[in-house]
Amino acid sequence: MLNWSAQSSSRDLSPLSSRRRRPLRVVMMSAVGAAALVGAGASVALMPAHAEAPANQGLAPVGPPSFADMVDRVKGAVVSVKVNVVEKAEADGPEFGGEGLPPGMPPISPDDPLYRFFKRFGGPNGAPAPQKPHKGQALGSGFIISSDGYVVTNNHVVDSATEVTITLEGGKSVPAKIIGVDKKTDLALLKITEAGTYPYVQFSEGMPRVGDWVIAVGNPFGLGGTVTAGIVSARGRDIGSGPYDDYLQIDAAVNRGNSGGPTFNAKGEVVGVNTAIYSPSGGSVGIGFAIPAEVAKDVVAALKDKGSVTRGYIGVQIQPVTPEIADSLGLKSTNGALVAQAQPNTPAASAGIQSGDVVTGVNGTKIDNPHDLSRKIAALGPDATASLTIIRNGAEKTFSVKLGKLPDEKEAKADTPVQEKAAKTALANFGFSLAPSSDVPGAGKEGAVVTDLDPDGPAAQKGLRPGDVILDAAGKPVTTPADVVKALDNAKKEGRRAVLLRVKTGDNTHFLALSSDPS
Repeated sequence: MLNWSAQSSSRDLSPLSSRRRRPLRVVMMSAVGAAALVGAGASVALMPAHAEAPANQGLAPVGPPSFADMVDRVKGAVVSVKVNVVEKAEADGPEFGGEGLPPGMPPISPDDPLYRFFKRFGGPNGAPAPQKPHKGQALGSGFIISSDGYVVTNNHVVDSATEVTITLEGGKSVPAKIIGVDKKTDLALLKITEAGTYPYVQFSEGMPRVGDWVIAVGNPFGLGGTVTAGIVSARGRDIGSGPYDDYLQIDAAVNRGNSGGPTFNAKGEVVGVNTAIYSPSGGSVGIGFAIPAEVAKDVVAALKDKGSVTRGYIGVQIQPVTPEIADSLGLKSTNGALVAQAQPNTPAASAGIQSGDVVTGVNGTKIDNPHDLSRKIAALGPDATASLTIIRNGAEKTFSVKLGKLPDEKEAKADTPVQEKAAKTALANFGFSLAPSSDVPGAGKEGAVVTDLDPDGPAAQKGLRPGDVILDAAGKPVTTPADVVKALDNAKKEGRRAVLLRVKTGDNTHFLALSSDPS
């Protein structure tokens, strides 16, 4: 199970007993205290006629009397996923000089018994012997979604797998193969290769509400068939794990080994795939995250059909609309996604989308934030045509965009440090200095470069960094520091509280709103 915390999102592969367990990426929760519930058929002691009635007599039971019937229906479809991986070993042992010999030591004869020892374990007469990779094992959970044995789990459970084995409810182990994985949503689809008819469960068609009961079933710490219950604590959680974060937050207890297991509603329908936990300690603290069924079923269908997931793409860099940016643009709300840059030769650029546009709707559906836009565009798929509602210069416009295919991720290029500092200007009151880009080696020809920055000044507090290039100020191109000063002065005269700057940081372009009054 992958443990996710505010400080780290690494996957803990610490040993458990004699086996290595794959960390659960699903946010795990602390165990929920179980209250004893009186169910049907429970014996009731009769009170003497003269005794006082107990204080709780006549009170209606709180919550469902039992999940047992539902669990009996679904538990056969929940499986343990065991994965064999090959892990590289680091070479240990002493380091030797020259040709593998300590200084001054003569070569060892092949007839010497030590020769065979060093040949096997490394040492004199050669470099240390190469260490053989050793096998490791990871454990997770999954669930069967069809009678012919398709199994859903997390990508991080089967990542780097050389062999996958599924353990069914009765303890029988069967081999499985990986059909496809999707790293962006951390989902994987497996197929049991042994022919047979298997019990299965289905995804829910509707989204659970906050406060609805949920039941998690999985394989925590290798304890297969473990059932815990809780409620949906929140929806639409973004934990920073990817561009399509839209997690359910649940408080049903899940721990290491629950990764890839299902979260059910009270009807026995899968509403989520357990993926990560928030845990300062590594154990359950009552905050877990599950991929919602509406996301999982679309990804799983694509993996089953093509072995991979293709997503729609328009080619823009986007960012949230902050209150300061909304004020500088004259917007009434912070809903939508601000276009920082429309990348060249992309569907957005071809359709006429520009930096500074605010996307507020896709095909008539409102956009709340950048993540919302990313998810909706991705879900439409390549070659679809989307109608984008955009606010530009205070006016609402509609653009028709034919989507492309989301390209492979490229490596981010390192930022180029600025070597020279220009003389301070009137911008010193805002805590930074500028120089024309053409005067700074490696900065290009557009805009003005931030050459000096007070880390405690107003500009730094708004996110400006040394080496940033200011391209536009208040919608007008910047070529000299005076252009930025003029934009700030005009904003102050017109009573506007902030000036919108379009800023390039490395290969990325974004907007920030700088107060027109440095005091």
